[in-house]
Amino acid sequence: MKYFRECKNLEELRKEYKKLVKENHPDNGGSAEEIKIINVEYEQAMKNLKNADTTENEWKYDPEKDELFRDALNKIINLDAVIIEIIGCWIWVTGNTYGAKDVLKAAGFKWCNNKKAWSWHAGERYYKKSKRKLSMEELRNLYGSEEVKTNGANNRIA
Repeated sequence: MKYFRECKNLEELRKEYKKLVKENHPDNGGSAEEIKIINVEYEQAMKNLKNADTTENEWKYDPEKDELFRDALNKIINLDAVIIEIIGCWIWVTGNTYGAKDVLKAAGFKWCNNKKAWSWHAGERYYKKSKRKLSMEELRNLYGSEEVKTNGANNRIA
């Protein structure tokens, strides 16, 4: 395995995957062959983490949700004038989203009026367990945040 050897948990694996895709994607000067290798090794590393004997990885990894996550991101990665941010296991979209609302709705994103942002997460309907309303900054501090860099119509998460 050429990539992902140092990843100890799902968070490290996903962070490394995003970094490698940005560096090696054909639209950024990389090669299609290298992206294929990265994807194969990513899938294998995910399986290895799932089979690891740690409860941390068992409850976090779900291959179906991971695939849904990547699909949702790919549906919106080419939108102009928006900011795409991953906070925990959610995708949040802010910026000039009015012109993209139909694309966002079609991709399964929901408008969150109190945060003035679109959100998406995999799986069944999400029900909040507490009445406390967290701001976007509180969510970022609690779960971590990473902005997805876009170059208009040239990006795609493989």
